[in-house]
Amino acid sequence: MDEKTTMAQGLHSTDDSAGYDAACKRVLSEKAILARIMKACLAEYRDCPVRDIEEKYIEGQPQVSSVPVLPDEEGSVISGLDTEDKSVHEGTVTYDIRFRAIAPDSGELIGLIVNVEAQNDFYPGYPLTKRGIYYCCRMISSQYGREFTGSHYEKLKKVYSIWICMNPPRNRENTITRYRLTEEHLVGKAVKLVQNYDLLSIVMLCLGGPDSENYDGVLRMLDVLLSHETSEAEKRRILQDDYDIQMTRTMESEVSVMCNLSKGVMEKSWKKGMAEGREKGRAEGLEKGILSSIKSLMETMSWTLDQAMTALKVPEAEQQIYRSLLEKRS
Repeated sequence: MDEKTTMAQGLHSTDDSAGYDAACKRVLSEKAILARIMKACLAEYRDCPVRDIEEKYIEGQPQVSSVPVLPDEEGSVISGLDTEDKSVHEGTVTYDIRFRAIAPDSGELIGLIVNVEAQNDFYPGYPLTKRGIYYCCRMISSQYGREFTGSHYEKLKKVYSIWICMNPPRNRENTITRYRLTEEHLVGKAVKLVQNYDLLSIVMLCLGGPDSENYDGVLRMLDVLLSHETSEAEKRRILQDDYDIQMTRTMESEVSVMCNLSKGVMEKSWKKGMAEGREKGRAEGLEKGILSSIKSLMETMSWTLDQAMTALKVPEAEQQIYRSLLEKRS
């Protein structure tokens, strides 16, 4: 019997970059990973043991994008909240991962609707925080007819939009930032219960390498997990030994898919650039081919210029040439 899951098998037949993106989302949707993100980023779970978050407070099963998953597939990711919010006037929003969680120690069971997004491009043409706010507003407004009807706004559930940014600017590397509603006393000190206004939060996790400060905890875990350069065996060792994450067969399969597709994207980018250089048959053509490979790797793998040149083994003496060429074209 084939040890790989149906989903993992399907990914092998997809485009490498699309398959890699899908595999990342699948791995991030594992409860063991989500529980550690929640403990590090959400105030409600800061004092909870990770195992409790994983086993008691993540309600149901996280849903990834709109990809269907077979009910008899092994693993902890099967079904859950619909990842699509549909509105006649506002269109459809598809979340990467969406799930419910129960807030502990609240006096009552309060559901949190948590959206997790993996973002390669930190500058997509708009501030990611504004997109996060929009997602939160959509998750709140979509509760009408699902969580409450009429004027029962007291039943509104808190929502989180968590963004994992894999290629942030250097000044944001290895940072976790939260944006939320707070009470501000302009005149007097009229106090409202926090749960009546603290209904949406955006959390930005910006990853960075070991050369940056704060490379620890959940930031290191996610960087290792999503790294293009760390081997499959090393990822497995670090997750198990340093973070006590027991690798299920499904999770091992997804990590394997990520690593294999990562190599495939890099190899395709290299071959494409080299083919272009060979066709031109001149030094100028080779230079353009290498430049094309560098740009392709930076776009498809969300690598920095230095990472792309290192992967392509560009001689150090020639690296400044390509830096200058890219600056002229940007």
